[in-house]
Amino acid sequence: MFSQQVFLQGLGLGASLIMAIGAQNAHVIRTGVRGEHVLPVVATCIVIDVILIALGMAGLGALVESSPVLVGVARYGGAAFLVWYGLRCFSSSARGGAALSVDGQHVQTLGKALATVLAISLLNPHVYLDTVVLLGTVGGSFASAQRLSFALGAMTASVLWFSALGFGARRCAPVLSRPAVWRGIEAFTGSLMLLLALLLLRAG
Repeated sequence: MFSQQVFLQGLGLGASLIMAIGAQNAHVIRTGVRGEHVLPVVATCIVIDVILIALGMAGLGALVESSPVLVGVARYGGAAFLVWYGLRCFSSSARGGAALSVDGQHVQTLGKALATVLAISLLNPHVYLDTVVLLGTVGGSFASAQRLSFALGAMTASVLWFSALGFGARRCAPVLSRPAVWRGIEAFTGSLMLLLALLLLRAG
């Protein structure tokens, strides 16, 4: 039975987790600014989130949470990934940004664009903590008749966010493609990644 209240709770929690600037979001922004393969990249991000949320709601999140070893792997692996990506962002900022181009230079193939988004989505253990463990655990706390509403809310947050991010970035290309602006974004993203890594370790 559909519950609008539970749906909105899933939407709100899903949005709060997915809207933090990270590796996945930064890649979608780059793709949108360049106007390269935006639809396939956005669709891939959405499909990944939908699958992981569904797995969490199916009980995989509770299974992971019940295993100290799996939780430790996800926590420390996620922290290591966040530190690596944060330092990578600082390096990119120091070099002058990622040279975002809207004039046809630095063109990437569809295969490379999809390989990149798959790597930064699936090789980041922190993603599993957010979708499979956290959303799965919270969703699993609802009555069985309400869990679908919660899952649909979280999935809707993913659809709305990635669509807005990918297709909206193109409209902001004149600003986002400026080296100084992107250097600031990279530096901010790097700082946020290191903060998230610290919070993730402290949570343990």
